[in-house]
Amino acid sequence: MTAFRTLMAIFFVAIALYTSITVSSHGWNLAPVFFGDIAAMGWPGQFNFDFLCFLLLSAFWVSWRHNFSPSGLALGAIASVGGMLFLSAYLFIVAGQAEGDVRKLLLGQARAVA
Repeated sequence: MTAFRTLMAIFFVAIALYTSITVSSHGWNLAPVFFGDIAAMGWPGQFNFDFLCFLLLSAFWVSWRHNFSPSGLALGAIASVGGMLFLSAYLFIVAGQAEGDVRKLLLGQARAVA
């Protein structure tokens, strides 16, 4: 689990740096570019649509892992827009809480015990 948590930390730092450089050069105006590429039906749009599906799957899994509780739904909402920046931090934390138990990591505490 240490290697996994290290990978999540590397992802977080790398994406945070890349994002900060991109924001400083292009600003926060991502939505028109992201959805514009999808509407154009080219390869950048295909990639963005694929990524959007991953974001929605991530949001659903995080919400489900927390039994669709209010906090789980809030985390899911953040996951739907936070991408790997959110998911790497989230997985770093919950991997530490799972104490090496992959069932706890994937299913959440409540489901892993049952």
